[in-house]
Amino acid sequence: MNHDSYSDSYIRSVLQRCRRVAIVGASANENRPSYFVLKYLLQKGYAVFPVNPGIAGKEIAGALVYGRLADIPGGVDMVDVFRASEHVGPIVDEAIAIGAKVVWMQLGVRNDEAAARAEAAGLEVVMNRCPKIEFGRLSGEISWAGVNSRTLSSKRPKLESGFQHFGLEAPEKPGKAD
Repeated sequence: MNHDSYSDSYIRSVLQRCRRVAIVGASANENRPSYFVLKYLLQKGYAVFPVNPGIAGKEIAGALVYGRLADIPGGVDMVDVFRASEHVGPIVDEAIAIGAKVVWMQLGVRNDEAAARAEAAGLEVVMNRCPKIEFGRLSGEISWAGVNSRTLSSKRPKLESGFQHFGLEAPEKPGKAD
């Protein structure tokens, strides 16, 4: 499969079929992307299982944290990976061992060798995508018009002249007398 682009029908099919999702690398920090994805998927009715050996036994957004995929009772359909690309291989091996159907690597995460192993074992693979964004886009909650269009940004604008039309005033320059 070409992992540079995915059809909407492929992504939609994965999101509709995979209702039990493990999030490997889940964080209890409410400012981390993995926390946002976990909470969002819970709100959409998915059974979500955070996996983080450092905080196993605790809860994130009301979901019990597991130390490894094999500890999750009843298994999972999809393994969503929030780890650096070089750490994906062992996670994919564990996903294969527990009988997951899909390995999903988050934005910025790509490991072609691990993807090939997963596919050889019969798993579907998605790389460099976010299920939260894809669910929102495909369900109509958000459209591509507001994603990656420079309309939405996590970066604060530099307040200078010209921002007055947004109701913001430019800051005074240092050393300027009142």
